[in-house]
Amino acid sequence: MSQLLQKIANNKKLFKPVIYGLKGTELNDDEKYFFSKNSCVGFILFSRNIVDKIQLKKLTDSLRDLMEGEVLILIDQEGGRVARLTPPIWNTYPAGKYFAELYHENPQNAKKALFENYANIAQDLVEVGINVDCAPVLDVLNPITHKVIGDRAFGENPLQVADLGIEVCNGLLSRGVYPVIKHIPGHGRGACDSHLELPIVNASLQELREIDFAPFKALNNQKFAMTAHILYNSIDAENCATISKKAIDLIRNEIGFKNILMSDDISMKALTQSFAFKTKAILEAGCDLVLHCNGDMAEMLEINSALPNLNETFLEKFTQ
Repeated sequence: MSQLLQKIANNKKLFKPVIYGLKGTELNDDEKYFFSKNSCVGFILFSRNIVDKIQLKKLTDSLRDLMEGEVLILIDQEGGRVARLTPPIWNTYPAGKYFAELYHENPQNAKKALFENYANIAQDLVEVGINVDCAPVLDVLNPITHKVIGDRAFGENPLQVADLGIEVCNGLLSRGVYPVIKHIPGHGRGACDSHLELPIVNASLQELREIDFAPFKALNNQKFAMTAHILYNSIDAENCATISKKAIDLIRNEIGFKNILMSDDISMKALTQSFAFKTKAILEAGCDLVLHCNGDMAEMLEINSALPNLNETFLEKFTQ
């Protein structure tokens, strides 16, 4: 596994701290030109990019060819309603709620089933050239949790969420796929959908420490994490966590996540500023990578204008 990240760190073509989405099922001419001149660390794929196994492997091969070496290729393949690889070509996998309920009956059986579930998901991904899965969801369910998280979560008990989350990570890693723990420092108290508006959480810092932060602290040794587009009044009453130096400092020092921290998608409406502003703010707050998912070329050009080149501190995180 470490060889994969070493290859990425050694790829001199990848000099911008950003992950981009694509418009369609193959690279178009504008994308080929843009990515060849304005590189990135990786790409994220969605249903719009996928037809079948042959097409998808051809697409991921073309991304590596264009980037002249190894590159991160991400997908959201959680199971349940968040699955980009779907039947009849790929198997159906359960949502997190299924394993949470199984855990209540028999924790060991639930953990074994979840490990096997994500090992099988990872095998699906490896076959088509994908090396990062944006899972597990470590958000702890709360009575006000919005349905955008809902059945994706592993329950309302932070110890249970952590217990199941580590099986997701181990299952993926067993087949050569990196997990991304999300949405740090916790989306469970978000009462609205951050794709559409900014959730505001009023819980005390003590409540957050006891519940929401706990699964992320337990899994803080994972290589990748994704931020929550949420404003936590008790952490920073002015800024969404993704662009908050206070929140990122808490993630780094209290939760203890020292590795590669990416933003959630910056085209989500929880962030209302210009793309250039958001890009600078995310990196200045302490995130390592900007994530932009929709493949809109005008937005990518604006993001690119605000990006620095990769620095040695970032590259060291790939090889530690």
